[in-house]
Amino acid sequence: MQRPTPRTSARAIVLSGVAALTTLTLSACGASSATAPAASAADQAIGSVDLKAAGCPANVVIQTDWNPESEHGHLYQLLGPSPTIDAANKSVSGPLYASGQYTGVNVEVRSGGPAIGFQSVAAQMYQDPAITIGYINTDEAVQLSAKMPTKAVFAPLDINPQMIMWDPGTHKAKTIAELGTELAANGGVVRYFGGSTWMEYLMAKGVLSEKVVDGSYDGTPANFVAGGGKDAQQGFASAEPYIYQNEISAWKKPVAYQLIHDAGWQIYQAAVSVRSADESTLGGCLAKLVPVLQQAEVDFFKDPKPVESLILDLVTEFNTGWVYSRGVADFSVKAMIEQKIVGNGNNTTLGDFDADRVKKVFDESIPLFTKLGSNPKPGLRAEDIYTNRYIDTSIGLK
Repeated sequence: MQRPTPRTSARAIVLSGVAALTTLTLSACGASSATAPAASAADQAIGSVDLKAAGCPANVVIQTDWNPESEHGHLYQLLGPSPTIDAANKSVSGPLYASGQYTGVNVEVRSGGPAIGFQSVAAQMYQDPAITIGYINTDEAVQLSAKMPTKAVFAPLDINPQMIMWDPGTHKAKTIAELGTELAANGGVVRYFGGSTWMEYLMAKGVLSEKVVDGSYDGTPANFVAGGGKDAQQGFASAEPYIYQNEISAWKKPVAYQLIHDAGWQIYQAAVSVRSADESTLGGCLAKLVPVLQQAEVDFFKDPKPVESLILDLVTEFNTGWVYSRGVADFSVKAMIEQKIVGNGNNTTLGDFDADRVKKVFDESIPLFTKLGSNPKPGLRAEDIYTNRYIDTSIGLK
């Protein structure tokens, strides 16, 4: 089995650690909505988007990479009132809506991380053919291309929210490179999950030296707090800055950070992808479904509160040990917009891929994975792992 990703491992344990350090208040819709059956699709008129006629499966199954959170808001936006929550299988389902109109098919959103034994989404997709689309990172698509090839069709996150964070009271650095110099001088380290591709990249580029990195990070805040600011740590800009300042009682102050993206490793995180071989049969469906996903993200960020409430409800019902508060959910939405983690990129379109950027990541990741002994598919091209064919260029954040 592939090593758990930095996202799944880190977020699982970090927030379990938060639970032990502080008392969180979860805002939820209430148990009645969590157990209500999905609205019946049989007696609903199909709106302007007919996914059934487009050839989509009767049940569009979407596999995420983690527990419900605001980063996944565009998926939960597809659900209408009173969806069916399956707490045992950590999924939620119901008729699939496009801006409030029924599309003729159902949707099922499945949680990742602990719900799938922390294995990769690609592995889950290849084990279960019922899954239609799933979240795959650009570097993961390259790494797993030989045995589990996938193609990305929509990028809900324009910028990867992964970061390295540090105590601004101890380190005056503004960038990860500057931080590396300070850590080398005072004997500190950057704790991260060993085997992370982005760290291999930072070391290969000389941004961080091998002497200041420590791959023993276990996901908990304990070592960062105990170090009193001496060391740095990986995290997510859409969560940890709020958590450490507001919900970890032993820290309760700001952290400084730089995005891994801004240090040069510019993957598309959690890109919506299909199994490569399925694209030919799903092409008609994707041509209609991808614009629905684009618009769902626009709609979510216009009015995130209702979906946030569903997300918090799901967290409570699934009860995986994942701790997620209204404060984190609100912060995540705000941070994603302000830092352009979600955005139109270099044009006016939401969710498309920049060809030059993908090619750069592709070219840089091939030697890294070869060095790590995870050889990509021979003859693989950058164009094999993504496409903008199904993107509606008229849909973007205003």
